[in-house]
Amino acid sequence: MNRALRKAYGIGLCSVEELGSCASSGPPPPRKGKTVCPSNGNGTANGQPRLRDKLCLLIRKYELDSTLVKRYAADFCGTEALRDASRDLVEAFISTLADEAAKDRAALVCKLNSYNQLEEVKS
Repeated sequence: MNRALRKAYGIGLCSVEELGSCASSGPPPPRKGKTVCPSNGNGTANGQPRLRDKLCLLIRKYELDSTLVKRYAADFCGTEALRDASRDLVEAFISTLADEAAKDRAALVCKLNSYNQLEEVKS
């Protein structure tokens, strides 16, 4: 039921029930040898959300234009598209975006709007 609701509302994060035994709040059971917690099918492991999910949460939280955020991210990472950037660069971008949005959302929106103007000039 949680998965159906999550998909219906376009929420990229999993519910606790979907995470399985890896996200239990109690102490971990004793292990024999090395075992790895399996991925839950949403691209997450060990209860950590995907970078895309973190970025989506920031966009929703601060009510940002996702298209402009993608352009800013590609420029920040020095790539044509965000998907071409390395994981480290995307993590750095998300951290920078969160800091800028928390510090001064209006200035961030102004910066994002400049990417819209740049696209209009290219066209």
